[in-house]
Amino acid sequence: MQIIVISILFLLFCGPNVLAAPPQNYLYTSSGQLEKLQALLARPDIDGVQIIYTWKQLEKYKGIYDFSAVENDLAILNKMNKKLFIQIQDRFFKPNDKNIPFYLQQEPQYHGGLIAQSDNPGEGKFPAQGWVAMQWNTALRKRYQHLLTALAISFDGKITGINLPETAIDIDMKKENTGFTCNSYFSATLDNIIFARKVFKKSSVVQYVNFWPCEWNNDHNYMSRFFDIAQKNNIGLGGPDIIPYKSGQMKNSYPFFHKYKNKLNLVAMAVQEPTLTYTNPQTKKNLLSKSSANLQRNIWGLILFSGVSVLPGLILKNGTGVTALSFPP
Repeated sequence: MQIIVISILFLLFCGPNVLAAPPQNYLYTSSGQLEKLQALLARPDIDGVQIIYTWKQLEKYKGIYDFSAVENDLAILNKMNKKLFIQIQDRFFKPNDKNIPFYLQQEPQYHGGLIAQSDNPGEGKFPAQGWVAMQWNTALRKRYQHLLTALAISFDGKITGINLPETAIDIDMKKENTGFTCNSYFSATLDNIIFARKVFKKSSVVQYVNFWPCEWNNDHNYMSRFFDIAQKNNIGLGGPDIIPYKSGQMKNSYPFFHKYKNKLNLVAMAVQEPTLTYTNPQTKKNLLSKSSANLQRNIWGLILFSGVSVLPGLILKNGTGVTALSFPP
């Protein structure tokens, strides 16, 4: 079963004039798997599904879009009175997963379209190699934004929301020859999410933000600038890497989620498969323990791991996960 382990995503609408409702619970999976999830979807404590769609899956040829997978998933969920949140994936975590349209890898203006990156698949695991689309290439970014426009025309107001993937990438700067700079990467990421907010006028828009290349402890002001812009533009923020007390998290996105608690209109935090391998460095216990939840209350204003206890059986050995979302009353 091609289900990505998450599994908990917390979406909290928490603007200054909003009282957050209890988290809603969404399964998290890849497309085409809903028929296999009927039993879980039938549960009254499951409100919908967050589904990943790759760029290659949605754009078969240059400017030729195929949204049948989204349409089919949405139709199934509508019949069940469930909701859909989509993630548009432009980065991948396995060596053979080059899931952007083929023309982007062939036409010279895109310079190959992808660049190799390293990934940490979890505590105690060997680094993995994957790929990320070169969004700092202006021509490529325009194609990505064409895709977002087409998706908005078809699905704005029909889906609950759309999120763009995490900001963290890890490329070999010694071998880099694509025009990447830290500033160009930041600007490209910002440009894409502002564009998504522009074209999606009804559905929620979220950027996963965890780390920025070249930055530590906001020493380039990337993190602080991004949070400020997100607040001013009605953009939700969130991300993976829910790891209490780890210095990487505590020195990067965590302080800003705390600073902007009750200021952002939407916060979406995802516990993904690698997260489940980590231990709390203070308690030496698995980070899903109750002791780890106190930090989450203090930072984001919600209990990040409540979905584990109130939804027994949804984090399973076969990889099924659950996504929890909180919306305004």
